[in-house]
Amino acid sequence: MAFPISAQSPIEHSAELPRTADAVVIGGGIIGVMTAWELAKAGLKPVLLEKGRIAGEQSSRNWGWIRAQGRDLSEIPIMLEAQKMWGDLDKQVGGVGLATTGTLFMAAKDEDMAGYQDWLDFAAPYQLSSKLLSAHDLADLIPQANARWAGALYTPNDLRAEPWVAVPTLARAAVEEGVTIIENCAVRMLDLEAGKVTGVITEKGRIKAPQVALAGGAWSSLMLRRHGVSIPQLSVRATVAATDVLPEVVSDSGVDDRIAWRRRADGGYSLAPSGFHELFVGPDAFRAALGFLPQLIQDPLGTRYLPSAPKGFPDAWGTKRRWSATEQSPFEQMRILNPEPNARKVTKLARDFADTFPTLGKVKIKEAWAGMIDVMPDVVPVVDTCAALPGLTICTGMCGHGFGIGPAFGRITAKLMQGKETGHDLSRFRLSRFSDGSKLVLGPNL
Repeated sequence: MAFPISAQSPIEHSAELPRTADAVVIGGGIIGVMTAWELAKAGLKPVLLEKGRIAGEQSSRNWGWIRAQGRDLSEIPIMLEAQKMWGDLDKQVGGVGLATTGTLFMAAKDEDMAGYQDWLDFAAPYQLSSKLLSAHDLADLIPQANARWAGALYTPNDLRAEPWVAVPTLARAAVEEGVTIIENCAVRMLDLEAGKVTGVITEKGRIKAPQVALAGGAWSSLMLRRHGVSIPQLSVRATVAATDVLPEVVSDSGVDDRIAWRRRADGGYSLAPSGFHELFVGPDAFRAALGFLPQLIQDPLGTRYLPSAPKGFPDAWGTKRRWSATEQSPFEQMRILNPEPNARKVTKLARDFADTFPTLGKVKIKEAWAGMIDVMPDVVPVVDTCAALPGLTICTGMCGHGFGIGPAFGRITAKLMQGKETGHDLSRFRLSRFSDGSKLVLGPNL
């Protein structure tokens, strides 16, 4: 099993750049792959362009949870569609590591349980399997845990998969369906005529296409700003570690006030620090500061601030904001966004997991990595057509929740590109919410 994909990973998709396409998708993560596949299923001939490798960034670096639990209410019906899609995809392509294991949000105190009950009340119309567990229930469910929790929110029907396996597998299936994928091919800019999108200009040449989707994750804001469209998107560093093979002490994915975990298909656990992210302060952080103020007030200690991003990062001080079609773009200067993990947190993860499950003894970390999570002020993505640039559809800002919901948002993006009904109310995800004077709302999302 290969852990997060790197720029040294072999190029798997190296088709010739076509001159025309029915649609172009920018970005080879879960959203981009599924958008392109859905377009191909509809009979179109799409081209997916990835500056580095398929799933090279957050789509191979996430926790692997496929959860309905704790989501913003507007995401729940889309997530339920995604969970069904994951089951269908697993049957169709196999090898994605899909398992039904449930999700546990542990409560450190009774006030946390009250918050979980509030979310349950809000989510009741969707008839999820979610329920509250008492401390006694938890002791029965996880007898090997060093119990310290007041209880938990539990959704036994949630799923998990192996991100670095699943997304490349889906990409191969998309190619078989008729998608052209080209890795190591950065889109420098959109091709515009009379204010409308007519394709893209890449480092390898131009592709004419009437529809373009931007699913660029942490790079989306940089591309949009180059074309005069501003979104308050920031990226935070999140550290993950993988243990060696361990006895199974808990099968459900879980998180408490110290640590998050997921059992992997190879017999180890993926671990992450709970509620901890690191923001490299750059120009976009200053531009978006006011919009993120409600988040900062709600969670003042959850983010560590660092004075500057490494060279080449999307919001680094030296990253170019303007470039021409003939110049090398920032997307070529950093093929894969590969931040260093927080070494101190990795060491603490091993200690905390061993403390939580003392029968394991000393926990050994096999590998650690980090990813850059693209976040929005109201913790929900932008999924919308772009009125300022007709022909462009945007699906970005997944806020760390994109892997699980990715198949459904890919389907929705493909439908938006075709002018079809999506079957969902997307008003919560509209692009204009940042400029139409409406108040951004932090929903009951956990």
